[in-house]
Amino acid sequence: MAKLIAQTYGQALYELAVEENKAAELLEEVKGLKTAFVSDGEFSRFMKLPQITKEEKQEVIEKALKGKISDDLMGLLVIMVEKDRFGEVISVFDYFIDAVMKLMGIGVAQVVTPLPLDEIRKSEIMEKLLATTGYKEIEVAYEVDPSLIGGMVIRIGDRVVDSSVKTRIDNLKKDLLQVQLQN
Repeated sequence: MAKLIAQTYGQALYELAVEENKAAELLEEVKGLKTAFVSDGEFSRFMKLPQITKEEKQEVIEKALKGKISDDLMGLLVIMVEKDRFGEVISVFDYFIDAVMKLMGIGVAQVVTPLPLDEIRKSEIMEKLLATTGYKEIEVAYEVDPSLIGGMVIRIGDRVVDSSVKTRIDNLKKDLLQVQLQN
């Protein structure tokens, strides 16, 4: 059900953004609002309280955000409160962000390495990702996980390329256990 809600509202916002040629500006606005909602746990908890009426929630949204966000985005939030769907607002934002980024040819990648990378290595990884994925741009989030020992893990959407030493050792261990079991 939550996925259907995210798709319905996210698709509506996406179609409006494309129709009005505002996809890029709404993308930045939605990203900023998502960050604000995620980081402000108190606001999210308030919006989920059942004893607060829809009208009060709408009033809070309008007072807090009127003039700071576009009318299109304000309308979406008000409708979501009205329909008791505000609890899914982050999922709606995620759907919209993914759709607009796909439209603009922007990919998102997560690169995990055992040590921090210097700017030269990050640039090399970026070039390789752009060459192999077909995206015009890629937003890369770098993480450090010392347990990888060496190599790296790259995630783009639901695709994972794992060349870490840890995975190689784990695979070798499984292979050795299979050999022992067969004897």
